[in-house]
Amino acid sequence: MKTTGEKLSLPTKIAFGMGDIYGGGSMIIVGIYYLYFLTDIVGLSPALAGTVLLISKIWDAVNDPLMGLITDRTRTRFGRRRPFLLAGVAFIFLSYFMLWYPVSYQSEAARFVFVLLAYFFFDAVITLVMVPYNALASELTLDYAERTSLVSIRMGFSMFSSILCAVVPMEIVKMVPDVRVGHMIMGASFGLFFALPFLATFFYTKERPEFQEAVPEFNLLKSYREPFKIKSFLHVMFMYLFSFLAMDVVMAIVIYFMTHYIKRGGDTNYVLGALLITQLTVIPLYYWISRRTSKKTGFIIGVCLWMAVMAGSFLITPESARVSVFVFGCAMGLATGGVVVMIYSIFPDLPDVDELVTGMRREGVYAGLFTFMRKLSAALAIFLISQAISLAGYAPPLSETVDGITRLVQQPQSAEFITVLRAVFAAAPILLLALCLYFAIRFPLTPATHARLKEFLERRRAGESGAELDAEEEFLKKLLV
Repeated sequence: MKTTGEKLSLPTKIAFGMGDIYGGGSMIIVGIYYLYFLTDIVGLSPALAGTVLLISKIWDAVNDPLMGLITDRTRTRFGRRRPFLLAGVAFIFLSYFMLWYPVSYQSEAARFVFVLLAYFFFDAVITLVMVPYNALASELTLDYAERTSLVSIRMGFSMFSSILCAVVPMEIVKMVPDVRVGHMIMGASFGLFFALPFLATFFYTKERPEFQEAVPEFNLLKSYREPFKIKSFLHVMFMYLFSFLAMDVVMAIVIYFMTHYIKRGGDTNYVLGALLITQLTVIPLYYWISRRTSKKTGFIIGVCLWMAVMAGSFLITPESARVSVFVFGCAMGLATGGVVVMIYSIFPDLPDVDELVTGMRREGVYAGLFTFMRKLSAALAIFLISQAISLAGYAPPLSETVDGITRLVQQPQSAEFITVLRAVFAAAPILLLALCLYFAIRFPLTPATHARLKEFLERRRAGESGAELDAEEEFLKKLLV
């Protein structure tokens, strides 16, 4: 792979982008179907099922930042990040198969322990692979606009994967008469789909050797604590957490909303497909907006549109025309497409701010923290939704086995459950997005400021010093830190 100046070749952008087939798709399947899989296939109570994911986040609070620090300190002839991507290929397949294995122990406690261990393994593999992958984006190019181009291609692959992962899993399951066998085949199929693209990412990307010269000290507490002292990081962290928590809440509850309120459960994956296809098609629009204005502006536009769409969901009823839910899905895609592309475009700029403060390149530390935030949002969403539907009196389907083939029979739900379902579906995301908007408006890193920051860092790396450079450093720190 060759790069000229700050420009990346198209093969490099494509190879990097292919890695997010796993990052985008794996969490979509988990976010949409995993709670349903645990309650209706494995047979865990909703409260216990949601607890599985939340418990794993206790370890992630240490695990993800630790992995970031490890990758920052790794020194090999292949670089700091890429060896972990290659090592993860086999583990991705195995962990995804185990995640969707429909364990059938008689004891609910035994089923809970198996599911917990399987999810811990899946979670550890995400850490192993996605922390170095996310860190790689910051050093492939240092240019503000080129990073947006790189991330736009990445998001294209991510959203393409998301479309397949919203629509195809249940189609695979439906092809097999036994729903339990169907889930095993689905897990194995997507395990391969997620694992193999990292071979291209490993072989067709290249890290910057100059960023491997200094080795950060091994101090996990310091590495974890220091980013939280930086204003720019805090704003982006909350923008990321609240926006993806809103998205994960919708994804976790939509199958219940479509099945038990709209009474069109079979349309769920197609509505999500419409949402994700729209997300994919609006990437060029938001890329154009960010080039004409800023990444921050594109993000704010997406958030405001999304709040309006969720408010409009109150108008959808079981009597509404079938097309209305597809229109809703497309409108969601128009809004969330901007949020996703812009937040991932903003992320690679944060290690530049960190270098201003520490003089070190610690992309891994920031990737670890953001990987943790992503997994935390998914776990919190599933936990909160599981508790809400449990308290509202969710009646799970009855399992029926005839001639060795297991089928599910849905039970009617109470009026109280339907009321909670409607309220949570719309109100919870609107509240989270309002918090997200508050931090987005105050985010200080503009294109002009980043250009000054980039120039300052280049001069400092070249060994320049003097009163002018000191004054510039003071200005940038006051604004960004």
